[in-house]
Amino acid sequence: MGPGRLTCALVLALMLAMGSRPQEQLPRESHNLNWSKFSGFWYILAVASEGQRFLPGRDRRKLGASMVEVHKVGQLKVVLAFSRSQGCQSHTLILRKDRKKAMFRNTCAYEGPEPGEKDLGGVEGFHVLSTDYSYGVVYVRLGRAGRTSKTLLLFSRQNTSSFPSMKKFVDICEILELANGVTVLPKDASCAHTILP
Repeated sequence: MGPGRLTCALVLALMLAMGSRPQEQLPRESHNLNWSKFSGFWYILAVASEGQRFLPGRDRRKLGASMVEVHKVGQLKVVLAFSRSQGCQSHTLILRKDRKKAMFRNTCAYEGPEPGEKDLGGVEGFHVLSTDYSYGVVYVRLGRAGRTSKTLLLFSRQNTSSFPSMKKFVDICEILELANGVTVLPKDASCAHTILP
């Protein structure tokens, strides 16, 4: 069994094991998350989303990537790179800290992306639900024209996941009712490496 099939088998086994568990509460992002430690380059190893528009067809999928940095006080700059049907595309988000909740979101007044980068607006929430700074489970809520969608991303400093981080990701997918939309991305990092510092 190849590494890709083994990962898919592990995810399937985790999801089947979860079927009989009672619903748990969604983890909450800590107000004291160390954003300096969380900053830097991340591989995106798995995605769970309500809509499939986030990913290209199976034959074109590759590891995603994210670059997170503290932009200014109370602001994050997040670059996301994904393999899409048109090839590898990166999107830049400038997010502001919410004053009451432990999350970041878009606002109308912010500096735009760097030249050559696309901007992905409509982020209602960017939350880190679980991390030990070697992995992160990131919840992104997008909203446009009165519609919202939720996406969960598994971040890792390495291009492979550990069993505990994948289990945490699948557990949160269950809580968010995204388990049917889980996609483990293949190990091809050619798209991810386009945003390496």
